[in-house]
Amino acid sequence: MSVNAEQFAAANKAAVDSLLSVANTALATAERIAALNLNAARSALEDSASGAKAVMEAKDPQAALAVQSALAQPAVEKAVAYSRSVYEITSQSQQELAKLVEAQFGDFQKSIAGLLDKAAKSAPAGSETAVAAIQNAIAAATSAFGNMNAVAKQFADAAQANVAAVTKATTAAAKKK
Repeated sequence: MSVNAEQFAAANKAAVDSLLSVANTALATAERIAALNLNAARSALEDSASGAKAVMEAKDPQAALAVQSALAQPAVEKAVAYSRSVYEITSQSQQELAKLVEAQFGDFQKSIAGLLDKAAKSAPAGSETAVAAIQNAIAAATSAFGNMNAVAKQFADAAQANVAAVTKATTAAAKKK
């Protein structure tokens, strides 16, 4: 059984396409995080300047404390919103990468199945046991991949629930102050 030039070229093209997809996803994620960070820094600078100005305009120490206290709640809310945005960006990126991996694994599985069929047809008599063993190994790998994906999705769902709970608790605690 030999691999011809067309199969080799197709495999190389698929590998390059996969790498480009991963690179584009990573760059898009980095771009979104950078934009978020820039906006957060700009907002923090503006809030600090306006907060300092408001504290300096206070007539007495009690008024200054009241201004500072009033500024704390929006700061906590912005920090929570920032954390939520970072989580959403990274979660979306992870989902996109998982889809790419699933597609690649599906293509790989089809390719291996085709090669295995060709090998089984051209295999010498008596090699049925070896072919069956390889087919069982591939089935086990497919099952393991499916289980891994299920666990990863459960983990992502649990992480999302935890982020929501922490956000709610943090916001509620900040409102009590």
